[in-house]
Amino acid sequence: MCGIVGYTGFRDAYDVVINGLRRLEYRGYDSAGVILETEKGEFEVKKTKGKVDDLVAISKSLQSTSKIGMGHTRWATHGVPSDNNSHPHVSNNGKIAIVHNGIIENYDTIKTMLINKNFEFKSETDTEVLVNLIQYFMDKEPTLDFPEAVRYALNEVYGAYAVSVMHEDFPGQLVVARLGSPLAVGIGTDEYFVASDASPFVEFTKEAVYLEEGHMAIISLDSGIDIRTITENTKIEPAIQELKLNLEQIEKGGYEHFMLKEIFEQPKSILDTMRGRLLADEGIIKMAGIWDHLERLTNAERIIIIACGTSWHAGLIGEYLIEEFARVPVEVEYASEFRYRNPIISSKDVVIAISQSGETADTMAAIKLAKEKGAFVFGICNVVDSSISRYTDAGAYTHAGPEIGVASTKAFTAQLTILSLIAIKLGNHNGNLGKADFMRLITELEAIPKKVEDVLKTVDEAVKTIAKKFADATNFLYLGRGYNFPAALEGALKLKEISYIHAEGYPAAEMKHGPIALIDENMPIVIIAPKVGHYDKIVSNVQEIKARKGQVIAIINKGDTQVAAMADYIIEIPETSECFSPILASVPLQLLSYYIAVERGANVDQPRNLAKSVTVE
Repeated sequence: MCGIVGYTGFRDAYDVVINGLRRLEYRGYDSAGVILETEKGEFEVKKTKGKVDDLVAISKSLQSTSKIGMGHTRWATHGVPSDNNSHPHVSNNGKIAIVHNGIIENYDTIKTMLINKNFEFKSETDTEVLVNLIQYFMDKEPTLDFPEAVRYALNEVYGAYAVSVMHEDFPGQLVVARLGSPLAVGIGTDEYFVASDASPFVEFTKEAVYLEEGHMAIISLDSGIDIRTITENTKIEPAIQELKLNLEQIEKGGYEHFMLKEIFEQPKSILDTMRGRLLADEGIIKMAGIWDHLERLTNAERIIIIACGTSWHAGLIGEYLIEEFARVPVEVEYASEFRYRNPIISSKDVVIAISQSGETADTMAAIKLAKEKGAFVFGICNVVDSSISRYTDAGAYTHAGPEIGVASTKAFTAQLTILSLIAIKLGNHNGNLGKADFMRLITELEAIPKKVEDVLKTVDEAVKTIAKKFADATNFLYLGRGYNFPAALEGALKLKEISYIHAEGYPAAEMKHGPIALIDENMPIVIIAPKVGHYDKIVSNVQEIKARKGQVIAIINKGDTQVAAMADYIIEIPETSECFSPILASVPLQLLSYYIAVERGANVDQPRNLAKSVTVE
């Protein structure tokens, strides 16, 4: 969701900014721009609808070899994607420039006030309102310095933002701030970097400060980094952290797309998520976030899982896991709905918040609501020191590594791994899961990374063949039962996200309550049919589909001849406990969506209209 890059130092700012924007392309965007401060102390701006490559093409006329600059990739909120609406935006007097991620909710009121003060606007954006509000305060109080004017303006706006601001009369200085959207400051030797995450500057420095909620920073080579609270202007000592990210992690490593690389990284990401936590030989699950709050979790009257998108699907599987093994009631809520429906929450509830990025705006708002009502909040996220990881009472990181592809793959299976560990641990602790079952489950979970590796080795060619056959389909149905109903939802979401084919996921038994009317010889139906749980019922569902000439693509266990004889296409996965089957089944579903998207010529890593991290409502 929008990408911000800023630089001040000794390097060519344009090169740093452009390369940084390329690193942030995974966030999803529709336009891009760059601003430099020339040797004469003037701004030079280039911006365009389209991709970073389009920005580079129009930037060849730039005259500056500036040492300070900012860049932006925009995901449209206020105003359609266009050159005028692209960032950076410059104030009426031409002296102040801004790039912004987020939404200013009261922009219209402020805009009306500024228009009455004879300000003019060139764009439809809320961002242009903010930069002119900064000018307004500086015009109103001529003795007010630039950072203080930014602070004044930010105290007048409602909404969410990460901003980076420059002023012609304050050369070499960047003023940055955040509220609800992430922002990191990289600290090098005689240079500073600003970005929405650390990926744009990881090769230049291993030290960074992640701005806290409601904080701003004044950055310059002369004075270093000065962090203040936005509301009270209280000075804050910077908490410098060592980056764990490395350049190799955010490169494609020989794969055509990040998504494919991340699908094939899943044996390692699942293993890394279990590493140090699951000691099957010793019969131990060791998780500090769980162990330190075990009584609070096991004595919860209710667990509420909140999430969005793929993480919500993981939460649905988490509901099955926790209720079966720990016997604690679980509800799964869309964070975007939960925060607005006046939910009933008490101090006896535990809320589990799931987010790959740890910055999802709706999930963050739902967490705040839950904490206000006294609930204990446990976070599951993939990004160390993200907002959610800092705001929750306890939590667990998935160690999936950076996920660059917009369509989540390895983060999803890592989330399922964490949820499995939590459910089994709680069930064992509260006595609902006997020792024999506990040992069986953790032994099987320990074997999952190797089984995922086997899936990747054996199904790739079969999935490619199926993808070629159905690349021109206009609709898909995905069916599953029990644990694999949410896996069907996730498979359908993946196909929609990156191939733009309409797809729906259903519990297989619900097919008869409507979707069966859609089935004919042109309808591909993906059915998840491992030989566990409700297998006989799934067999009946396949027979019903074939009676109506539907095209069946079945995910089955190796050696299953019954469904194989009825299906038009089969994808074989190893046997495992029913509770872990969604992990194995999801891998070929991810590959199917990927190869269909490639066949259709879609932009796999940057699907239209989507952003990796949804940091605004």
